[in-house]
Amino acid sequence: MDHQLKDRPSEPGIRMEDNSGHHGPAGHEAHDHGQHAGHHVELFRRRFWWSLLLSVPIVVTSHMVMDWFGYDLRFYGVDTVGPVLGSIVFVWGGWPFLEGGWREVQQRRPGMMLLIGMAITVAYAASMATSLGWFDLDFWWELSLLVTIMLLGHWQEMKALGHAQDALAALAALLPDEAERVATDGSVETVTVDELRLGDVVLVRSGARVPADGEIVEGAAEFDESMVTGESRPVAKQAGDRVVAGTVSTDSAVRVRVDALGEETTLAGIQRLVAQAQESRSRAQVLADRAAALLFYVAIGAAAVTALAWLAFGDADDAVVRVVTVLVISCPHALGLAIPLTTSLSSALAARNGILVKDRLALEQSRTVDAFLFDKTGTLTKGEHTVVGVAGAGLAEDEVLRLAGAVESDSEHPLARAIVAAARRRGPVPEAVGFRSITGRGVEAAVDGSRYAVGGPALVRERSLVEPEELVAATRAWKDRGAAVLYLVRDDVIVGGVALEDEIRPEARAAVAGLQALGRRVVMITGDARQVADAVGADLGVDEVFAEVLPEEKDAKVAELQGRGLTVAMVGDGVNDAPALARADVGIAIGAGTDVAIESAGLILAGSDPRAVIGIVRLSAATYRKSVQNLWWAAGYNLAAIPLAAGALAWAGISMPPAVAAVLMSVSTIVVAANAQLLRRLDLRPVPRPDADRTPAPVAP
Repeated sequence: MDHQLKDRPSEPGIRMEDNSGHHGPAGHEAHDHGQHAGHHVELFRRRFWWSLLLSVPIVVTSHMVMDWFGYDLRFYGVDTVGPVLGSIVFVWGGWPFLEGGWREVQQRRPGMMLLIGMAITVAYAASMATSLGWFDLDFWWELSLLVTIMLLGHWQEMKALGHAQDALAALAALLPDEAERVATDGSVETVTVDELRLGDVVLVRSGARVPADGEIVEGAAEFDESMVTGESRPVAKQAGDRVVAGTVSTDSAVRVRVDALGEETTLAGIQRLVAQAQESRSRAQVLADRAAALLFYVAIGAAAVTALAWLAFGDADDAVVRVVTVLVISCPHALGLAIPLTTSLSSALAARNGILVKDRLALEQSRTVDAFLFDKTGTLTKGEHTVVGVAGAGLAEDEVLRLAGAVESDSEHPLARAIVAAARRRGPVPEAVGFRSITGRGVEAAVDGSRYAVGGPALVRERSLVEPEELVAATRAWKDRGAAVLYLVRDDVIVGGVALEDEIRPEARAAVAGLQALGRRVVMITGDARQVADAVGADLGVDEVFAEVLPEEKDAKVAELQGRGLTVAMVGDGVNDAPALARADVGIAIGAGTDVAIESAGLILAGSDPRAVIGIVRLSAATYRKSVQNLWWAAGYNLAAIPLAAGALAWAGISMPPAVAAVLMSVSTIVVAANAQLLRRLDLRPVPRPDADRTPAPVAP
């Protein structure tokens, strides 16, 4: 991953809920996750255990409970246990709910905390009124258990949300605390990462993490970049290559010149994107927020109707019990957790697999994409030429490649470097002398006492050379594919030919085949000539090819596909892809691309493996499925439970005590949390297909 995530305005940190642990209209004033997530878990855990401890004597001394179990406790002050300890449980244990409810009133955003606060306040008032002789209602034990169970539910919810947000903590932990800085005299000193400055050279030993983004100035090593790309295979790096903070040198020591620190590093950029994704609201979240807000008014209405109905029957005690139960069972606890937890988990899972979610709506819509439009160069191909064919006229193919590699060894042209690399893979390359560049035509040099030249059609025309019959068939086939053809010339006689093509990414076939297996259409777009594009398209097996497309015409091709009624995702990496990325229903930027492309996309692949697009589709579908399941469960549970809590079946002897309502409400929340946690089991790692992951032979045997 390059410098693409730098120089971007800092995104706000992940926002955690207040003591309530909720979001949206049902949510409250937020806190930064890094500071307060652990605090919230500890707060609810501590209050739960103390409330449980205080509830035991309250329950044991309850006259109702004693009647149920047939025992009798008589001691001085037994009747004060409930009021004293119950008041402590209400005020101290219930404080997070009372405070959260008051905050919702101030913000004019009534939600679940206000419902809980109202429920325990009514329960406390009824209990105190009973102790004063105004009611005949043994309710202190119900109140204490109600608060205790609520605290338990919130504690478990905080733990679930904390696990979902662990992605940022895990990313932050990747940075070492110290670095080994190389002084101008070559000595090495250990300093904290905060002491590093731009331009410093640091020593990264084998097995150590890179402390800051930079460029290798000495040495070569393989780096584990899985924390950025999701790809476990080490990546070879040498002098001149960039490395990213947090990656690990697996086999050798290198020296790195620092060019990005702190908030400017790639890792910090990833953290900002993860935080942004976990904060952003999807359509499902908007629906859940509206449902939670609506449920508050439904609960208040149901509680009012319940109170009037039971008072009409002349049963004030039951009216209090039923109102408390309705308020408790109506709390949209699970509804408020259904989407935020799924959102956080999916964003964290995506980040661990090299998929950075910049826009939640883009991830949500990915499951509905009909056609994936891939830019060819740099996306499906590496943008680097490789030798794909060699032919000789009177020389063996290995000899042609050996001589061509020798002649090109001093050239910096990309095609020359590709020929030299291919030749060295075959064996040692002889030394050439008298190297000379022939501008616009090729190069020449002496090898083993003979003068050789390597060049294209311009060289052949200039020297009026005749192509030997042995090469005609091979070169014609290469040219039909759009390959670049270079000739090896010895003493004005063509003795061999070499074909070069933009190298197809080894994973591209698997990406195309995988998307097609999911029923998606794969389209390739390129500015290359038609024969080049068709050859690559046929090799990859794409469904459609747009060739000879000017940069400014790419977004028009997106619009053309949309005009056919297709939902389109554009996958690209260059500046000229930005308009198309913006116009597409879903824009996916390859992480090795440019800042402009990334700013225009909703999703970013940290690596350059196009198979990650399959993971996007699978994650989108799984996230949507879990969101819908949670919404149906949370909403359905409330709709079914409210009439029962109100006493609609009391005539049949079926009723729901407030403590049972609290248990069911907490169980509903736990069910939603557990269902969302199943997302963790989703494996987004690319699975290679034996028939699709073939790489073209670098050189024909």
